[in-house]
Amino acid sequence: MDFGFTEEHHQLRKTIRAFTDAEMLPHVMEWDESQHFPVEIFRKLGELGVLGAVFPEDLGGSGYSYVDYSILVEELARVDPSIALSVAAHISLCSNHIYLAGDDAQRQKYIPKLASGELIGAWALTEPESGSDAGGTRTAAIRQGDCWVLNGSKTFITNAHIADVFVIMAMTDRAQATHGISAIIVEKNTPGFRAGKKENKLGMRCSPTGELIFTDCRVPALNLIGKQGEGFIDSLRVLDGGRISIAALSVGIAQGAYEASLKYSKQRKQFGRFISEFQAIQNKLADMATEIDAARLLTLRAAWLKDSGAPVNKESSMAKLYSSEVAVRVANEAVQIHGGYGFIKDYPVEKFYRDAKLCTIGEGTSEIQRMVIARQLLKS
Repeated sequence: MDFGFTEEHHQLRKTIRAFTDAEMLPHVMEWDESQHFPVEIFRKLGELGVLGAVFPEDLGGSGYSYVDYSILVEELARVDPSIALSVAAHISLCSNHIYLAGDDAQRQKYIPKLASGELIGAWALTEPESGSDAGGTRTAAIRQGDCWVLNGSKTFITNAHIADVFVIMAMTDRAQATHGISAIIVEKNTPGFRAGKKENKLGMRCSPTGELIFTDCRVPALNLIGKQGEGFIDSLRVLDGGRISIAALSVGIAQGAYEASLKYSKQRKQFGRFISEFQAIQNKLADMATEIDAARLLTLRAAWLKDSGAPVNKESSMAKLYSSEVAVRVANEAVQIHGGYGFIKDYPVEKFYRDAKLCTIGEGTSEIQRMVIARQLLKS
């Protein structure tokens, strides 16, 4: 593995950073306070090639590697983790599920429009009674003629209130447990389908999270993605890539919090000295920088392995587990370095502190990541 970035990688980082500093940074707290998702930013990211990151050019994508993708998600999260979260759900979950498991007709119909930002995507697995336990899925899809009829609900769905295309996990054969779960595409405004409650969250507030409700919702039989009963199996493949994006998002949060702390420590004086001169602050900064580098390397290793076609189940879980917990620790130390100012909204670390926690929960809790890792270790 080459630990150095290419000139193309550096240029990609510069491009995304220029965009985030100009288009996102001035509005971060405004969006957070109002819980407003800036759809216009999403469209611009589509024009920039971000939303088609890992998809081939013949489908309207950018043909980026997962290493490229990790860089751009990190850069988005360095400024606004909420935007990065919605982008990651759009690309890694919704679009990628259609790309990995869909047929040619489904790919041609949806991927180009998702890649351009014309359509926004969401992916729905979690339910009120089935979070980490997907086998508890209650949303049902029953085949009636040339349609699937869906009944049930989903919860904690990223992009629930802004998406145009949804990939839904539904039970098509309850006797088969997780092997009876299928993936089905549902489009916005389909009769019998609606977004329910929008959650009022601690962090990631401009990225909308909410319920999806299905009441005799009829969709064409052709909207089944992959084989009947293999939706959950395909979801596990999708999540391997998704966890890389959440790891990168976590690195971005930590990097943003660290940079803010480093800057603040060189400006803030106590006892007649800049606080950066105190060993206690230096120790915190050193630990933060070291853990961020370690998290980034784990994330890039998982991305590099995925690009090479190798299995990444263990490595993506390791990256996601470690990076998400680093984000929480770094954000916590960032607030501590800022002291009282870290607790008010005039400084960015307050928001990083709130946003970071979700990374240890979404797309598999830290406890689930440890379980996945342990299973792989015990196989050897």
